[in-house]
Amino acid sequence: MLEAQAEITIPFHDIDVMRIAWHGHYVKYLEIARCALFDKMGYNFPEMEQSGYAWPVIDLHIRYASPLNFQQAIIVKAKIVEWENRLKINYQIVDKETGKRLTKASTVQVAVEIESKEMMFESPPILFEKLGLLK
Repeated sequence: MLEAQAEITIPFHDIDVMRIAWHGHYVKYLEIARCALFDKMGYNFPEMEQSGYAWPVIDLHIRYASPLNFQQAIIVKAKIVEWENRLKINYQIVDKETGKRLTKASTVQVAVEIESKEMMFESPPILFEKLGLLK
């Protein structure tokens, strides 16, 4: 439940003049894997909104180890590693064919009560429920 992955083939419109994926597109690839993870939990953005919480990203780190090339098939893995006071997700982008790690990244999200716009200093019970940690 705490991890998911997405397969992506690097499209032509994502490459730059050096014929590799432009660094800004990596965030999009992470988002695709994060949405797959949230779908698996049954707590993607519509369900978050219905629960009364938004979960904005407040921190993002990316380490580019090897470039992503046009038409390269990659696997983007997303894994929740913290959830008590914030939601931290670690990512790995690997080459589908070789399994070689190409990129690693992490995001941190916090719960914000939609009505009051107040940031929560503890994750709300709905997150623990969706993670299968509450009955």
